[in-house]
Amino acid sequence: MGNQRGKTVFYKRSHFVTHLPVNAVYSPSHSWLLRDEAGVCRIGLTKFATRMLGEMVDHKFEVSPEASVGVGQIIGWVEGFKAISDIYAIASGAFLRSNPALQEEISLVSDDPYGDGWLYEVRGEASERCLDVDAYSGVLSATIDKILEEQQTEGNKWGT
Repeated sequence: MGNQRGKTVFYKRSHFVTHLPVNAVYSPSHSWLLRDEAGVCRIGLTKFATRMLGEMVDHKFEVSPEASVGVGQIIGWVEGFKAISDIYAIASGAFLRSNPALQEEISLVSDDPYGDGWLYEVRGEASERCLDVDAYSGVLSATIDKILEEQQTEGNKWGT
């Protein structure tokens, strides 16, 4: 599958900027998925997800190769400096492997989320909830707007 470089859409909202690969689909929970011709889905976290987690510290998958996974199933976790998050499958099928490069260099998840920082592969189908790049941009905007609104409300509560 190699590095997934290709056409991207530039996205900017408030202080968050990223380039979203056009050929990927996205989960509302901020993961991305690229499916190749052989039905292998490569999955990772979006730049937004890595920003929310902070600098990556550790990760673990709790499923073995060739185990059957279903959409929404917790298959592992990632730990960032700011938070720990479960990893939910956004594809159903056979879990193939986690990214071996992350054992040596977990920072790839943040540094190159759409390339060498992918998390795992599944032979199967993407969740029906996955969105194209335009629809995901809308979800991202709504999420960022909600965060900004909460920060504004919190600031007003403390008289700032």
